[in-house]
Amino acid sequence: MSAPAGRRHWAEMGESTFVFGIWLLYAVHRLFGRWPFRLCLYPVVAIHWLARPALRAASLQYLARLEAATGAFGRAPNWRDSLRHVALFAETLLDKLLAVSGRYRFEAVRCEGNEEIDRATLDGRGGVIVTAHMGCLELCRVLAERRRGLRLNVLVHTRHAVRFNRLLQRLNPDNALTLIEVTEIGPATAVLLADKVAAGECVAIAGDRVPVFASQTVEADFLGHPAHFPIGPYVLAGLLKCPLYLLGCIHDGDGYLLHFERLAERVELPRGRRQAAMAEYAGRYAAALAALLRRSPYDWFNFFPFWDQSRNRPHVTSAHPS
Repeated sequence: MSAPAGRRHWAEMGESTFVFGIWLLYAVHRLFGRWPFRLCLYPVVAIHWLARPALRAASLQYLARLEAATGAFGRAPNWRDSLRHVALFAETLLDKLLAVSGRYRFEAVRCEGNEEIDRATLDGRGGVIVTAHMGCLELCRVLAERRRGLRLNVLVHTRHAVRFNRLLQRLNPDNALTLIEVTEIGPATAVLLADKVAAGECVAIAGDRVPVFASQTVEADFLGHPAHFPIGPYVLAGLLKCPLYLLGCIHDGDGYLLHFERLAERVELPRGRRQAAMAEYAGRYAAALAALLRRSPYDWFNFFPFWDQSRNRPHVTSAHPS
């Protein structure tokens, strides 16, 4: 049964971005530049924002809770902030394509906290990276190309990964990012990931969306309210016996900042307090996200009732990632 309006699972909502639209977006920028792209884009963003009350409500809920928890705005967020929130997401979609195709101004990207993971990958030690739907994480290919030995395998909860993989390969055949579908993870996938980490590669997985078929979540405080988080990153890091890192991306001036942070040298999930241990790791993750979003409030791209996402998880077979 479908969830009530406004409380549907994020995967059930789908996405308005399709492969044809992505190519059209990319072509407008290539032919005419950034400002003509914006002139075409902003009316579409405004119409999209006006036509989707659930999107507006989710955006304003997040912005209000961010302000209450961190004082990021210094005032009560309003509809203008929500519209700016959605517009920044649309602009970031273009940057994602430019990053993958190698056409982004990579000199406008800086990193912080990456020294430890750089040393580990150079020494052939892999790890699990927990990410979030924020900023332009596709820019991590900058690291993959400029830092010898770093290879990233991104786990996605959508069977459209095959189509998006084809798009990435057409934009850049030498792309160092690999998308791996894990909607239905099994022993073969677990062995594959273990081999990759043992070979010194990194496995990246989002920690801010509950997968469609997830049967268990953990609760942690996020922006002053209890929220449910998937257990996947912590179970995976525990099974692979490797470090757990955070990778976040936020706007920084006219470019981006890639922020790395070690959440645990090794994830321990002891019997008898397994759930409590996972909740502790999720709490570290949520606190690190809140700190990043305080620095760049509009970079959170979860346009659905985030704090309700564990209540209604429909059994759908596919969904577009953001």
